[in-house]
Amino acid sequence: MLEKSYQNPLRAGMRLQSTPRAASLIILGATGDLTRRKLMPALFSLFKQGLLPSDFTIIGFARRPKTNEEFRQDMRNALNQFSASAPGEPVAVERFLENVHYHRGDFTDQKAYESLAQLLDSRKESNSAANKIFYLATPPSQYEAIIANLGLAHLNENPAGGWTRIIIEKPFGRDLESASALNKAARSVFQENQIYRIDHYLGKETVQNLLVFRFANGIFEPIWNRRYVDHVQITVAESIGVEGRGRFFEETGILRDIVQNHMMQLLCLVAMEPPSTFKANAVRDEKVKVLHAVRPITEEQVEQLTVRGQYAAGSLFGAQKPGYLQEDGVSPDSTTETYAALKLELNNWRWAGVPFYLRAGKRLPKRVTEIAIYFREAPLQIFGPQAEEEAVPNVLALNIQPDEGISLRFDSKVPGPSGLIRPVTMDFRYGTSFGEVTPDAYERLLLDAWLGDSTLFTRADENEIAWDIVTPILNTWANSSRKLPQYLIGTWGPKEADEFIKRDGRRWRRL
Repeated sequence: MLEKSYQNPLRAGMRLQSTPRAASLIILGATGDLTRRKLMPALFSLFKQGLLPSDFTIIGFARRPKTNEEFRQDMRNALNQFSASAPGEPVAVERFLENVHYHRGDFTDQKAYESLAQLLDSRKESNSAANKIFYLATPPSQYEAIIANLGLAHLNENPAGGWTRIIIEKPFGRDLESASALNKAARSVFQENQIYRIDHYLGKETVQNLLVFRFANGIFEPIWNRRYVDHVQITVAESIGVEGRGRFFEETGILRDIVQNHMMQLLCLVAMEPPSTFKANAVRDEKVKVLHAVRPITEEQVEQLTVRGQYAAGSLFGAQKPGYLQEDGVSPDSTTETYAALKLELNNWRWAGVPFYLRAGKRLPKRVTEIAIYFREAPLQIFGPQAEEEAVPNVLALNIQPDEGISLRFDSKVPGPSGLIRPVTMDFRYGTSFGEVTPDAYERLLLDAWLGDSTLFTRADENEIAWDIVTPILNTWANSSRKLPQYLIGTWGPKEADEFIKRDGRRWRRL
């Protein structure tokens, strides 16, 4: 299969092209849902586009006893179920699966890693043996043992040349202390430039386009500051519940699951200063500056600056759904939050005095992720009292999912002699504008890791500062005796969340 050249679209103005080098990708936890639903379909798509090297190997590492052919059959079934193109391209599927192998082993058994090293050594005739990528698609409780065993088996080394990288799925820690411990464990075996902490939100087209939108266009950046922006709302809404993951969610909650990682990354991309270059560390340096600028929320301020809630039984899309407390694996007296809203402010010159409102929740009316920039109103309304009532703030909305695009709302005169004003919207949608299917986030991130481009992956200090922001909130909620507010399934959260933003004379955006 011929390789195609690959150009990182974030490297604006650079004509450098790269091709991924031959490598072995070892997926630890290869029999899990992440591999079946996301990783294999993404890898197959890259293969089909010619974006994988001609010589590559994928090795699934898991506990279950399987032969190579049994594992390939599992992956064949997964591709037919979760890849849009695989069912119609059986020949391409078989060519892809020729490169897929299975290695059985327990994650805590050092001998399994030694035999993995032998398996890789046995492939010395293949160019893919020189370079290695380890993907941790396991429960987080296994991370430290896996990393330690990789080191003991010297799989972090490349005595014959080449490179080794490790991709670690979120959640990267559950609070500041555990995140610091995990970072320490990872860096005791790997160098920081070998570690790729993956947040799939950063692979989404609109998230990437936010940087291009801000820094490649001269029209928006001059007004992207406190002089023109009134406030910013970032929303991550899900219509689904815990979907059989009650035990996992009980130990996580929406603040750990969504806010600390996805939403903090979106905040950074909205608020960061222009980097001097689009190299990985330059971009991540600016993101870290944003996190450092977030005004700390003390435990005494948590009640004033945050709201949490839990969904109660109700109807969604005409079907009755159980409340969180009735979900499998959930304690009947659980205080785990399924909704969270925060008000954050940044102590820097660009954003001083501009509140950033973050909200995330499960069992809300629809699935949508959006960044909304609310601009200040015109200094004087000269079109009469009725126009003053009808006029609304200008809003620039970046839709991350499911309909990726950008919209701008502004006021316009209604046709005719009345002089009435109504808001109108200009819309840009990826699908209609480019006529192409938006690639899955994992495609972009896997390819970047293969190329050694860590721009869209989080750095250790970035991760720890984000935990430092939310840990006081988690501690206060854990020690609170206040009753957890409830909200009906299919509503936009507890009434306390509406009151929370109304105190500032604002309201949540209708989505």
